[in-house]
Amino acid sequence: MDTTAVRLYGKKDLRLETFALPPLKDGEILVRIVSDSLCMSSYKAAEQGAAHKRVPDDVAVNPTVIGHEFCGEIAAVGKKWANGWKPGDKFSIQPAINYKGSLNAPGYSYPYIGGCSTYAVVPNEFMEEGCLLRYDGDAFFYGSLAEPMSCIIGAFKASYHTKAGSYVHAMGVRAGGRMAILAGAGPMGLGAADYAIHGPVKPKTLIVTDIDDARLNRAKSLLTAEAAAFEGVSLHYINTKDVADAAGHLKNIAGGAFDDVFVYAPVSALVELADKLLGYDGCLNFFAGPTDPEFSAKFNFYNVHYGATHIVGTSGGNTDDMKEALALMESGKINPAAMITHVGGLNAAVSATLNLPNIPGGKKLIYTHLTLPLTAIADMAGHADPALKHVSEIVGKNNGLWCAEAEKYLLNAKG
Repeated sequence: MDTTAVRLYGKKDLRLETFALPPLKDGEILVRIVSDSLCMSSYKAAEQGAAHKRVPDDVAVNPTVIGHEFCGEIAAVGKKWANGWKPGDKFSIQPAINYKGSLNAPGYSYPYIGGCSTYAVVPNEFMEEGCLLRYDGDAFFYGSLAEPMSCIIGAFKASYHTKAGSYVHAMGVRAGGRMAILAGAGPMGLGAADYAIHGPVKPKTLIVTDIDDARLNRAKSLLTAEAAAFEGVSLHYINTKDVADAAGHLKNIAGGAFDDVFVYAPVSALVELADKLLGYDGCLNFFAGPTDPEFSAKFNFYNVHYGATHIVGTSGGNTDDMKEALALMESGKINPAAMITHVGGLNAAVSATLNLPNIPGGKKLIYTHLTLPLTAIADMAGHADPALKHVSEIVGKNNGLWCAEAEKYLLNAKG
């Protein structure tokens, strides 16, 4: 059968094409993809082409399909997996399959599977590694957000602390500690704040910083200080743009130095601020992935020696992290819908991916079977399309957040 997909041929060379998928093998599964959330990692792959560590050297002649934050339903099952899967089952996918030590991943490395496509063939190794995940939620977009949420969860677990005289690392953020999320009013920062407040290990104090009042005001309306207090977390949003001594200011608000500091933008000054915030045994978690391979910043090694400060970084989460993300969303404990600010069809994916850093807002969600220009949710009310106007009314009743009702209506109206 045919699929329509965005394929990568080289640096800044993305093409929306329709082509034939190969016949399904016994160890493969055919899936119908419904939603794909665009990621900055896809932008980086498009910028670097074959120079990207996950993109094959011969991508110019054997193009790969982009997109790795996707969700959909099973269309057909090879006989090897017929006892575990059936057509109609919803799925999400863990792209970091690490099959036999390979860096190959959907969205970068495969010719017939990637999120920016209508149909895809899931290779046997995905099922062998347990990376095709069952999803029982009521909206496809949550399944697309499971991968970015798993990255957040993995970062929280990768942070660590120690005790004086012990060489054992206690993995995870410090329960009841002081936490800061710097540059945290963007889509991933909001997801991190949501997980910090509603996840299994909560800080006592959480400070989210940004330098944009509009982003901070939106964050305040979505994750309120009152709701956080109900969970036992003292939440503060701070604009550090014009603060002369940001480190001193944030420590004063928190009542001391910080146990865990997350950096959500690859900015040297932000890393250096995070370093200054750390208390004894403080952990700096560099979450943001820079495009510059020479990115660096100053770090206080006096404090490393005498104050046991340390730094960690992760790139993605594992399958357990993704299962946790799915379970938390299915139970309603976290709601990463705040990440999504734009919605579009597959026709919008090429332009949106190549221009991701220049498009304001949060996550851009692509519905792969729709033809729809990339549209900000906030702009739908004034749109000429009556269907989008109605979607805006639905979203307006949900505190401005994308939701299952909006998705269902849009898929029915435009599909």
